[in-house]
Amino acid sequence: MSKLVAEFLGTFWLVLGGCGSAVLAAAFTAELGDKKTPLLLGIAFVGVSLAFGLTVLTMAYAVGHISGGHFNPAVSFGLWAGKRFPAKDLLPYIIAQVVGAVVGGGVIYLIASGKAGFELTGSNPLATNGFGAHSPGGYNLFAALITEVVLTFFFLIIILGATDARAPQGFAPIAIGLGLTLIHLISIPVTNTSVNPARSTGVALFAGSELIAQLWLFWLAPIVGAVIAGFVYNAVFAASHHDP
Repeated sequence: MSKLVAEFLGTFWLVLGGCGSAVLAAAFTAELGDKKTPLLLGIAFVGVSLAFGLTVLTMAYAVGHISGGHFNPAVSFGLWAGKRFPAKDLLPYIIAQVVGAVVGGGVIYLIASGKAGFELTGSNPLATNGFGAHSPGGYNLFAALITEVVLTFFFLIIILGATDARAPQGFAPIAIGLGLTLIHLISIPVTNTSVNPARSTGVALFAGSELIAQLWLFWLAPIVGAVIAGFVYNAVFAASHHDP
């Protein structure tokens, strides 16, 4: 139970910190002085990317020693494919992650709706993921598919390598958090960056049927990329292949 609570809290924090920064702080403006000059204070793409990376980094240090710090169904599948995680724990972990993400999405919605005039409008309300009309840059389904598969593949390679027993100890959360930051810097314009089915689900459920209808891609592509990475890392880089 402690592992599942850790996964719930970690995924909740990832959605609240990452998606929350995109919804509440990415394009924030204020007025400066008596002349009412607009002052741009938003954190934009770079800030949102850092926010996602920091959520994983902080919670990996906080509870990673309890649950492994997955916070992402794709990560759980990738670690299973890499023979680092038992199949019997996949479903409980994924349920805890999705519930944490949905609660996180609900909290963002409650906070955002506290501002007068708030509406779920635009292509990516609540920092949802999408393609076509719901891609921030108008990228099509194929581009979104390739982006999510490839970036999740490399995310798992980073995770598997940084947590390998042969890697420097104690630094894995830093590499993983910075890896997720880089992934967001690359792909926010394409899909608003998922690489995490729970993160996508947690906000889409509050954003309407059009976003829910596109969720299948953000389950399929990250899991496919993660599983391929797990098999590749285990086949090519596992310690048994390099021991004298």
